[in-house]
Amino acid sequence: MPANLQPPLALVGRVLLALMFVLAGLSKLTGFGGTVGYIASQGLPVPSLLTAASIVLELGGGIALMLGWQARGVALAMGLFTLVVSFIFHPFWAVPAEQHMVVQLLFMKNISVAGGMFLVAALGAGPLSLDARRAAATAIGRLTGRTA
Repeated sequence: MPANLQPPLALVGRVLLALMFVLAGLSKLTGFGGTVGYIASQGLPVPSLLTAASIVLELGGGIALMLGWQARGVALAMGLFTLVVSFIFHPFWAVPAEQHMVVQLLFMKNISVAGGMFLVAALGAGPLSLDARRAAATAIGRLTGRTA
């Protein structure tokens, strides 16, 4: 792959990974009561707190990932979150046969998204990111004796 395609592809990849979370966070925010009810229906404790925390992670983390700010830590947190909620909300092994295919598809989609998040956590946000901009400013500051 030509090297000049890597920066824009990393940016597009980050934005597409994050978009699912931003939209889900907005949906939870505008449908807070329904989300609380759904979380409670799964037998989880403190559904209001879990809803609020998921909104913060999905909206805040999604926007941070889009911008490439603190991308490694954000992506790791979002990947772990996605793994956990996949097992709770998409247990394809425990649903009736007529639901199995769709629930398994949702589960596998989430596992794949978690894999993408772990790639961002391992490799970073790429050169078109706030993280790269901060790293460049820090390097320049070290060379010139200024702090970034």
